Amino acid sequence: MERDQASKFINDLLRLMVSRNGSDLFLTADFPPAIKVDGKVTKVSPQPLTGQHTMALTRAVMNDKQAAEFERTKECNFAVAPQGIGRFRVNAFVQQGHVGLVLRTIPATLPSIKALNLPKVLEDVAMTKRGLVIFVGATGSGKSTSLAAMVDYRNENSYGHIITIEDPVEFVHTHKNCIVTQREVGVDTDGWEAALKNTLRQAPDVILMGEIRDRETMEHAVAFAETGHLCMATLHANSANQALDRIINFFPEERRQQLLMDLSLNLKGLVS
Repeated sequence: MERDQASKFINDLLRLMVSRNGSDLFLTADFPPAIKVDGKVTKVSPQPLTGQHTMALTRAVMNDKQAAEFERTKECNFAVAPQGIGRFRVNAFVQQGHVGLVLRTIPATLPSIKALNLPKVLEDVAMTKRGLVIFVGATGSGKSTSLAAMVDYRNENSYGHIITIEDPVEFVHTHKNCIVTQREVGVDTDGWEAALKNTLRQAPDVILMGEIRDRETMEHAVAFAETGHLCMATLHANSANQALDRIINFFPEERRQQLLMDLSLNLKGLVS
């Protein structure tokens, strides 16, 4: 399958998914293309894809840098925005020796706190001067969407500098009353560590970290809150209790007492 042919094929599938209000497109070897609508995965073709097909389709949506990363790590996360179709978060991976691809729809318009039926208190939380706010939940539960709504509320109702560090950037924010700086790991910065290390030098008022994934990112999140900034992030956990357990287990036993003290002083919200 040539690159142009692969691009057209995948764009046609994305158009179909958007027309059906689907959330995810699955491209897997030995299985037909499929989309998820209302939580149900449905085949959209009788013909299974081959490993050669999925490799060609994956390469068609990647730039050279992403392709090199995928070749090196066998994993790659990024976003694509085919003209006239929409914006999608992409995860490329390898399974059973074949390339797989999942593309998730990113809503075209920024959601509001009210439209998402989130508690009104989150408007006050979004305007907090300093502290740490963590959204927890399973994949697809709306963590990133909820954070985007809070960032947009802050953007409309305050004056300052908002920095987001994401992998990849999902919702694109325009400058309203705030300057919004959006940095994508692997595109605008080489890695999480470098981006987080330099964030305070960019005079932020609000810092959004796409995901707390290890001890280092958690340490940065607490440090941002301690130094007078509002830090918002997501964490994969099924409940607030499980989230606290995950955070505590990032750290060795001898660090946990200090961590609990830091959280008691800086944690403003744990939203499940």
